[in-house]
Amino acid sequence: MALNPQLFPNGMPVPFVNEMFVLARDGVEFEVDKIPGTHGGTVKAKGTIYLSNIRMVFVANKPVGNFFAFDMPLLYVHGEKFSQPIFYCNNISGRVEPVVPDNEHRALYSTQSFKILFKEGGCGTFIPLFFNLIGSVRQYNQHVSAAAMQQPRVDPLQAAQTPVDEMMRHAYVDPNDPTRIFLQQPNSESQLRRRTYQPHNTENPM
Repeated sequence: MALNPQLFPNGMPVPFVNEMFVLARDGVEFEVDKIPGTHGGTVKAKGTIYLSNIRMVFVANKPVGNFFAFDMPLLYVHGEKFSQPIFYCNNISGRVEPVVPDNEHRALYSTQSFKILFKEGGCGTFIPLFFNLIGSVRQYNQHVSAAAMQQPRVDPLQAAQTPVDEMMRHAYVDPNDPTRIFLQQPNSESQLRRRTYQPHNTENPM
């Protein structure tokens, strides 16, 4: 995970090199624990989930303290589960390993638990795409499929090699699900790209 990744002024995450955004899902509530500087360490916020071939990014509608976005590399997510409670909204829960800076020790960072609650509309488009994508990422990166607990220095950007074009073209579209599938990449006019998860690495490629 990475707290507060770089965003464009419109709230869209600044992409990595070779990153392809698959979808955006508005109307979700996001919960995550162990956030520094928050009451009890747990944050709940409403906003939008962006899904790419590298990561999931939650962007809050309004900041909660110093929290405004949360980045979850797909290679670092594990234990994901879809639940359909009878008296509560559908949700995905799971755990995500930290993205540890090169000059810091893994023991300083904790695994975090997250939950995505679908508060508005269905999720028949989002759920199959999410599970198909995370399955494909693991298939194309089999040596890290057991999650980053065992190999914390695995580069989360390795997931970019996962082909997603075919998956997007054949995605099931649930008319009750407000998910937006990106047939063209958003903010494509911007040449701004990130090269690593380390801060201050954004550049304009020539």
